[in-house]
Amino acid sequence: MTHRSLPAVAVLVIAAALTTGCGGADGDRPAAAPPAASPSAVASPSPLVSPTAADSPPAVPRAGDAPAVQPPTERRPASPPPVVLPRRPAGAPGAKQVIDAFRSAGLKVPNPRDRSVDCGPDGLGLGCSELIATDAVTVYVFPDETSAGDLAATWGGQSYRRGPVVLNYLEARTPAADRPRYERVLAGL
Repeated sequence: MTHRSLPAVAVLVIAAALTTGCGGADGDRPAAAPPAASPSAVASPSPLVSPTAADSPPAVPRAGDAPAVQPPTERRPASPPPVVLPRRPAGAPGAKQVIDAFRSAGLKVPNPRDRSVDCGPDGLGLGCSELIATDAVTVYVFPDETSAGDLAATWGGQSYRRGPVVLNYLEARTPAADRPRYERVLAGL
C-alpha cells in the first residue's frame, strides 16, 4: 500500500462503518421494504404530532405541502399624525398677524418661514402655539403669558415679550438699534 492510496482507503472504511454500524435495532430490516402499516396505525394520529400543539415545536413543511396561512400584515398610515399645538389665547395676535404688522410699518421681515411644527413634541418641544421665523426676527406665540415669560427669560437680552408673544433676535440679523421699532409695533397690537 502506498501513501497515495491511504486517503482513499480511509474514506472507504469510514463509509462502510457508517452504512453497517448505524442501523441500531432496525439494522436487520432491509432498507427498501417499508414496515407494514396496520389499519389502526393509519387511523391514529402520527406519533410525531402531540395533542397539545403549544408544547410541541412547529412542524417543518415538506415539499408538496400547501403553504401555511400567515396572519395579515399590520397596516400603518403613510405619514405620522399631525402635531396638535396648544391654542393661542383669545385676543392675542397670531404670528402671521405680527409679521404683517411689521411689513405695514415698513420693517424688514425677509424670508418668512412657518416653523410652528417646531413648537410640538416632535420639534424643539417649546410648547408654543405658533412660530414664524424670518431673517430679521422670530415670532413666537404661546398659549399663556407664563410660558412666554419663562422662555423669554432664558433668552435674556436677546428677546422681547408682550403678553403671550415673544420676539427672538438670537438667530436674526437685526441690528440692536432697529429692535425697538419691532417692539413698538408689537406693543401696538
